[in-house]
Amino acid sequence: MLIHREVFFEIVRFGVVGVIVTALHYGIYWLLHDVINVNLAYTLGYFISFVVNYVLSACFTFRKKKSVKNGIGFFGAHVFNYLLQICLLNLFIWLGVSKVLAPVPVYCIAIPINFIIVRFVFRRLG
Repeated sequence: MLIHREVFFEIVRFGVVGVIVTALHYGIYWLLHDVINVNLAYTLGYFISFVVNYVLSACFTFRKKKSVKNGIGFFGAHVFNYLLQICLLNLFIWLGVSKVLAPVPVYCIAIPINFIIVRFVFRRLG
């Protein structure tokens, strides 16, 4: 029962961090999407939120010290996550979803996948 409780609160902390970094990412994207190419706007938002995400994920979500090992694992997980998100963003825009709303379904798909990968990184690579 204790393990289930730990996982539950880890998911809650992940959610809190996720809301913060997703809002940061989307805010940057929203400010820039009409000024520069949507892929560049999305990438700039992703990069800035990535840095904040690593610090908050290590210290708050998974309660691990930042290290080269988990930093590299986190980076690797986010390379996959970024590629997934940028492909989905372009797919949704191609399907006719507005540039403003296209990130929303992207987040709905990519965030749960990202949780599984990042959790693995911090649990295995500590």
